[in-house]
Amino acid sequence: MDLDAFRMLLTPAGRGALDEAVRILADGADPVAAASALRRGHPADLAAAALTQASLRRRAEAKFGPDAAVMYFTPHGLEQATRPEVAAHRATRIRAAGIRVDGTRAGGEPAGGPAVLDVCCGIGGDLLALARAGCAVDAVDLDPLTVEVARANAAALGLSSLAGVRTGDAALADPGGYGLLFADPARRGARGRTFDPMAYSPTWPVVLDLVARAPAACLKVAPGIPYEFIPEGAEAEWVSYRGEVKEAAIWTGMGAGGRRATLLPSGVTLTPSGAEAETGPVSRYLYEPDGAAVRAHLVAEVAALVSGRLVDPQIAYITSDRLVRTEWASCYEVTDVMPFSLKRLRAALRERRVGAVTIKKRGSAVDVERLRKDLRLSGDNSLVIVLTRIGERPFALLCQPMTSADA
Repeated sequence: MDLDAFRMLLTPAGRGALDEAVRILADGADPVAAASALRRGHPADLAAAALTQASLRRRAEAKFGPDAAVMYFTPHGLEQATRPEVAAHRATRIRAAGIRVDGTRAGGEPAGGPAVLDVCCGIGGDLLALARAGCAVDAVDLDPLTVEVARANAAALGLSSLAGVRTGDAALADPGGYGLLFADPARRGARGRTFDPMAYSPTWPVVLDLVARAPAACLKVAPGIPYEFIPEGAEAEWVSYRGEVKEAAIWTGMGAGGRRATLLPSGVTLTPSGAEAETGPVSRYLYEPDGAAVRAHLVAEVAALVSGRLVDPQIAYITSDRLVRTEWASCYEVTDVMPFSLKRLRAALRERRVGAVTIKKRGSAVDVERLRKDLRLSGDNSLVIVLTRIGERPFALLCQPMTSADA
């Protein structure tokens, strides 16, 4: 979809075509039949654009909920957009920090412009959350189509008065006149997603130059960002949504630095406490820390919450004699601990009539899918197999998941 095709969707005729495309897909029509039906009443290029947008809206429901029905998307923009819950969490932090976000200076005088500069705004996931939190935002993106989509989303959600969007090069932006810089550098190149900050667009040095000129900043980065790329004195926050690490954010100008893990939707956070985890043999319960705590190097803090110890000093599995309810870890009751052997594991599962397994691993080189086939499962029971390393030896732990009702 190009810029002209998208602009057609914003006309009365385009909106009509899009509404019709949404209805056709909702009725279960396949893409070929849907395209044929739309072309009977609309030009081919408009029909194609409407069908593409209707399909993107359906995909977006899982991330944007009811808002997806009125928003606009591009394929890459939808994939890279921040979940609303994560974006709202960041916007709330910005408001709570007392940073100028409403277009006025500390004494109440007009600030002369928006207070948050959002560079590389994409289709506007964070832009919308910031505006909803009452922040006046000046958003910039290099791609004209993306800018048009972000602008349309702000209008569709009634946020245009707080959200201005323009085409521009983030590298040329001047963040000094704003209360906060928000940056979401693109992490996708010609070969797909990149995990190297030096391959971001803008590149990491350019991003850090923008940060250095901003009173405060929030950088959205990949969860696997190497620690050496985190600026000195900054806070790095890893965010998990319903048990899945979504992204990390680097904060500057917001007070003390360090590491933080945050769980959504509850909003609970974990920061370093100075805890040191001991190592010991596997006990009755095994705890798997949330990925945000693992990324933030806060496994020892989770171990302290459950009165536990590490199974191995290099592996993020915790064991304890106590069953403790905590959002920070999934808990399993250990029924068997055995040195890893396919023959022995297969026999143990056959004896227990296990026909379904969930396989987890940390510190193991075993190919999970091949193992699943080699186990030749048969039976009515299920369990969890945890593959790990204890010292230099590979082990298999047979477990049953514990629910919050068990604690």
